[in-house]
Amino acid sequence: MAILPIRTVPDPVLREKAKRVPEIDPSIQRLIDDMIDTMHDAPGVGLAAPQVGVSLRVIIIETPEMEEPLCLVNPEIVKVSGERVVDEGCLSVPGYKAEITRSLNVTVKGLTRDGRRVRIKASDDLLAEALEHEIDHINGVIYTDYLDSPDQLRRLEPVGSDEE
Repeated sequence: MAILPIRTVPDPVLREKAKRVPEIDPSIQRLIDDMIDTMHDAPGVGLAAPQVGVSLRVIIIETPEMEEPLCLVNPEIVKVSGERVVDEGCLSVPGYKAEITRSLNVTVKGLTRDGRRVRIKASDDLLAEALEHEIDHINGVIYTDYLDSPDQLRRLEPVGSDEE
């Protein structure tokens, strides 16, 4: 397993619509393992394959209440409802956050890393936000695309900064 470099804007791979995974073979299993290591090292809540330079429809998510990462291959949003404003950031847009509108309820279908079909419902929580965020990534969309102006981005203070 390896920690992969995280691609940041304006890397063109982040704007590609990722390709469907035809078969979950050992190379996909290795990619998933490397993505989990990379996400933990970052640290982040989710990661999409394009963020590590691989234009495939693979995402992983691990919220604090999860016992293990959720790995989805070829995920698709099948239903959304409601709206809420969330404060969102992204490993591919380091050092910034912004308020954007996400769905209140999200239903996603896809395959687990062992090829089982799953349907996941999330409501008004970090998982719902992360599902939309990571599926946006495999569709070439970055959360900043939802902003009316770059002025809506807020610069985050570096961790451990001694500046007042």
